[in-house]
Amino acid sequence: MSGDNILGTHDDGSTGAPGPVVDGAATGLPLESRAGTGTARTGTVFTGTAFADTAEPLLRVSGLTVALPRAGGDITLVDGVDLEVRPGEVLGVAGESGSGKTVTGMTLVGLGPDRASVTGSVRFDGRELVGLPDREWARVRGRDIAVVFQDPSSALHPMLTVGRQITDHVRRHQGISRKQAAARAVELLDLVRIPGGASAAARYPHQFSGGMRQRIAIASALACGPRLLIADEPTTALDVTVQAGIVELLDELRRETGMAVVMVTHDLGVLSSVADRIAVFYSGRVIETGTVGEVIGAPQHPYTRGLLQALPHASLGERSAVGHAVPLRPIPGSAPAAGALGPGCPFRPRCSSAVDGCDRERPVPVRVGPARTVACLLAEPGTARPADAPPGPGTVHRADVPSNPGTVLPAGAPVRRKA
Repeated sequence: MSGDNILGTHDDGSTGAPGPVVDGAATGLPLESRAGTGTARTGTVFTGTAFADTAEPLLRVSGLTVALPRAGGDITLVDGVDLEVRPGEVLGVAGESGSGKTVTGMTLVGLGPDRASVTGSVRFDGRELVGLPDREWARVRGRDIAVVFQDPSSALHPMLTVGRQITDHVRRHQGISRKQAAARAVELLDLVRIPGGASAAARYPHQFSGGMRQRIAIASALACGPRLLIADEPTTALDVTVQAGIVELLDELRRETGMAVVMVTHDLGVLSSVADRIAVFYSGRVIETGTVGEVIGAPQHPYTRGLLQALPHASLGERSAVGHAVPLRPIPGSAPAAGALGPGCPFRPRCSSAVDGCDRERPVPVRVGPARTVACLLAEPGTARPADAPPGPGTVHRADVPSNPGTVLPAGAPVRRKA
């Protein structure tokens, strides 16, 4: 079976190309990048049939810490993470491999590392989840909170039909009959744009393409109508065209169902077209948060800026005066191991903007906007900023953003979004 094609003929046979996502972006990143086929994100929150930015958080994470016991002392994998997700909102969690984003996502659904010590607070709709007994987790996971894993080939059982895999937990959670569950499976496959109806439900995972398998995994996650979906790297194992289809599907489903989504990925290009807000992770800590326009359009942390400048895509990166792409600039070095963090900022050895004190003081999140934080000494009032440091909070940027999609703008230019 062919893979998903978001630019021409779709899975259901319809045709048409999606419209442009945004007008332009800063730091050389057009927000319609290689996965940018969804509706432009505006930082608003879906509540029923309207958008609002005042909804109470559905998920509130405070001081979440995950540590593994080791001889000689615990190893901290997640260190004091604070997050909020409102109904209908897409929160993007970004960072390099080993930054703690996946451990955080799995801990939110009680699937963290074995023997790990979890402290802090995770409140879902006012209910504390940290320390929840396994029996209680079995009632929450899959019904109120669902997960889409990175590799659909591993997430789906090769010896069971996709229809049965979609409906087994529906029957357990909702107590419906086998016939009702079979009908529900067909509805869900149709919801995620898998053609074939009952015949598709009777097939096995290996009979579908990688993109279709990921859609089936999403259908299984949506089976009980969860209010929160944790999507752990849902596009990493897929090719670029299929990635675009999965991203647009998640955005459509979020709009249709009103569920909140936490999307974990290393790719800011993917988040640019689907997220409302972004939390950037480094060494188990949240180092920058804000709306997608703020974080991508005017990054405040040197690490976030480095991620944007290192995005591996031919259309990304600043351009010279003659129009040729400037080579991508990778972040030098590598992130420190979880058990090798010293005093000060963990990003300091790789940071070209480090100042006196970065090697001694651990940066704490500083609020630089109504819903924006940066954990960097440069964000603190009174700190002298090097010449190559990102623009400071409150900097007035250009307002004459070109309306031609794909136009690459210089660092510091704002993101101007469509209504």
